[in-house]
Amino acid sequence: MRYSAAVGRQVVGSDAADTVGQVAGFVVDPAGRRVVAVQVKTSGPGTIVPWASIGTFGDDAVIVRGPDAVGEPDAAIAALSGKDHTLVGKRVLTVAGNELGTVADVDFDPGSGAITALLGECGEVAGVRLVGVGSYAVVVDTH
Repeated sequence: MRYSAAVGRQVVGSDAADTVGQVAGFVVDPAGRRVVAVQVKTSGPGTIVPWASIGTFGDDAVIVRGPDAVGEPDAAIAALSGKDHTLVGKRVLTVAGNELGTVADVDFDPGSGAITALLGECGEVAGVRLVGVGSYAVVVDTH
């Protein structure tokens, strides 16, 4: 599933089948090469759903147990949040310092949250090559 297709998707609580918000973005752990939380736009308190609280990331909606699944980020998620840690729009650099282009979209596994590919001008870079994310660039391994 691509970020661009998932942003805006409804987040629905399974307990009452009520919409609790919309997917606004993603929090990625580059060391684990996976999405660790979903940023949610909601009228209630909280802005984050940890990946472990997601029941299903489906084609039509993201299913969580209820509105209480949306909360404030813990310290680990907060450290990975913010503009410095986003992937889309960043330059892609190899560990050798060669520029491969810019990340236009990200493909991830909706079951596990694993980053499967970075998509952009350079074509597709396998998610397993992701090394780090900083304020300036996304760094990928050359192998």
